[in-house]
Amino acid sequence: MKFRIVAVGKVKEEYLRQAIAEYSKRISRFAELQIVEVEECLSRGAQTAGEVERVKVAEGKAILAKLEGYVVATDIDGELVSSEQLSNLIVRQKQRYSTVTFVVGGSNGLSDEVKARADVRLSFGKITLPHQLFRVVLTEQLYRACCIENNASYHK
Repeated sequence: MKFRIVAVGKVKEEYLRQAIAEYSKRISRFAELQIVEVEECLSRGAQTAGEVERVKVAEGKAILAKLEGYVVATDIDGELVSSEQLSNLIVRQKQRYSTVTFVVGGSNGLSDEVKARADVRLSFGKITLPHQLFRVVLTEQLYRACCIENNASYHK
């Protein structure tokens, strides 16, 4: 089983990189984790609606080129899931796919093209998180999902 995270931008803060590295190491007991970063398209100053859409489309093209297997778009407007539901989804999909790819958009979100390509759109809650911090949350949830599937003691 391989998890693939396709994310916009680089994680700039060392403490966030350390957290991602820790969960990546823990996941390695159960599955391979590959993180693929695509370039963040930024425009300076206030953005018009047209500029936001242009950025999302440009980032979306880069994301689409990196997708493999079963594709999960992380989207605040997606289906709200619990940790157990995420684990169950992964268990079901690994019977059909060798790779489950999770997509994390940039600060403007995901393009309509990426959302349409996704096999499912999942929400991890209605709160807004910085996309770099969300990568920590996602890697922790992937580790938790692995623990649930394997009856490891981490998940309570």
